Amino acid sequence: MSAMSSVVDMLSVGGEDERGPTLSALERAAVTSADAAVIMHCETEVEGERRQTTSSPTRYTDGHLARHESSTCSFGIGRASGLVAVRDVTATLLSVYREKVAWPTAVRKAVVLRAFADKGFPNCHGCIDCTHIYDKPANAAPKDYYDRKRRFYVVAQVVVDLDLRVLDVFVGYPGSCHDVRVIHLSSLWSRAVAGELFTWPPVLLPFQVQTNGYLLADNSYPPSKWMVVPYGGTTQTPFKARFDNKQKTARGAVERAFGRLKEMWRLFFGSHKTNMETLPQQFVVVCILHNILIDVGIPFDENLLWEVDANGVRRRVDHGIQRPPRPLRMETSTGEAVMLREALAERMMQR
Repeated sequence: MSAMSSVVDMLSVGGEDERGPTLSALERAAVTSADAAVIMHCETEVEGERRQTTSSPTRYTDGHLARHESSTCSFGIGRASGLVAVRDVTATLLSVYREKVAWPTAVRKAVVLRAFADKGFPNCHGCIDCTHIYDKPANAAPKDYYDRKRRFYVVAQVVVDLDLRVLDVFVGYPGSCHDVRVIHLSSLWSRAVAGELFTWPPVLLPFQVQTNGYLLADNSYPPSKWMVVPYGGTTQTPFKARFDNKQKTARGAVERAFGRLKEMWRLFFGSHKTNMETLPQQFVVVCILHNILIDVGIPFDENLLWEVDANGVRRRVDHGIQRPPRPLRMETSTGEAVMLREALAERMMQR
């Protein structure tokens, strides 16, 4: 197994019944102390930003980016100390809150399934897609991480529900890997093939088709009995167009989740130099924090998704999510995959 594979295997998060270790009294005291320090710093930062915004609205964005480039200076520490602090906090969050990114069970699973059923997709467990984390790896072969524009990036595969909660994350492979190869290398694929992923009672659809569960994906993924993709094509019948529209609307949850992740933690939005041994862990921790914010009901500021260009025109921030798909030939699909999609589309027409 390569070094890259071992890193990714460690950071495929989202299996059922994952629990972090119990903290000792000393560890709990350390975490509590760290929380208090972070809260105090954040309150100071927020108050300072309010004053800056009042006096000069344009300074907030510039200041935000400047702090991002020299965040250690904000804490009055050196770069080396900052790296150690990030490493320690990352390790602690992965140890204590790993279950925050997990496949839903019990009541939570019922809530997820009901939400998708209301959108026309009974027994759907989530939406899957990949996003690009732009970086310049300091300890890996650069050419493996090029995209078509000669930019460096790492692939992150994520599954979310309609509340934008991250259910599974698999990150670390270079940008030269196709989405299909990434999913084949993930534990998500092995668990699905082994029948461990979709264990809910089957739902009966038209044409006597039964399904225990599936994910919604775009045409970059292979259609299968647990992966439902659009029909696609430039000319469509009303039957296919209705299905594709509903599928795209529901699947938009994963794109909105990517937007929030990249705007709240801009380290993964712009290009930066990084260490490939730490980048995957940091992205998983960001997903953990993302879920915690959703769980406690902290709203997301939608204004972060917009920017003002040089001409003063307000526009949506380009997160690099809308990448050209690399569709697969339909010969890769199975009869079960075709029948599942046909049954779902028929069910929509009947309602």
